[in-house]
Amino acid sequence: MNRKCLQCGLINYLTAQNCSRCGSSLGESENISPNPGFLKSALAKRTAICLAVLFTALLGFYVSLVLSADSLDREQHKRVQAAIRILEQRGFSNEVLLLKYLTVFRSNDNWLNASVEKENAYAATNFPFEIVTVYPDFFTYTVDDTERAAILLHEAKHLEGKDEKDAYEFVWRNRKRLGWTSTDYNRSMIWRETRKLTKEYAPAIFVCDLAEYGDCTE
Repeated sequence: MNRKCLQCGLINYLTAQNCSRCGSSLGESENISPNPGFLKSALAKRTAICLAVLFTALLGFYVSLVLSADSLDREQHKRVQAAIRILEQRGFSNEVLLLKYLTVFRSNDNWLNASVEKENAYAATNFPFEIVTVYPDFFTYTVDDTERAAILLHEAKHLEGKDEKDAYEFVWRNRKRLGWTSTDYNRSMIWRETRKLTKEYAPAIFVCDLAEYGDCTE
């Protein structure tokens, strides 16, 4: 603690008996802490301002992504929800939590997606903003809700921050659990493309010579 002179306001050492400026007795001086509280300091105020500016910038960026793309129409929304219900029934609870409660679905590119060339024409994810864009091919070329669920399961891994390798491998390893098997879907374009891309991104699971297509997950 230090001692503040009541006459001139000078801060003196705790052991001082008289003010070194005006000579007044410090017998009835106010004892104060040598360091102001953190919350009252200039550093705390600057930190709070910086955090507020950063939050506002991120919020503005998020809003611009959402508003620069169109929402799903009623029929598209029904199909997406039907696919999510299949994931829920199959026990993909973590992925359903993200897709059902934290994700904003859009039907075309926002300004950021439009600036990036894409190979996948079915869906795209903006992480960490939890925005999933489902393109017309998502509805046109998929066989049924189960196949659409497979695509959303892939995007759910991106919502978690996973890369393409992890997303493709996760879906391929869990295709039987999803009910998306070669028995019913081996003629599907989505099935064939997914198998091809999974082999490119995760070749290690296709090195079993005795399995069909060399697939270790069979």
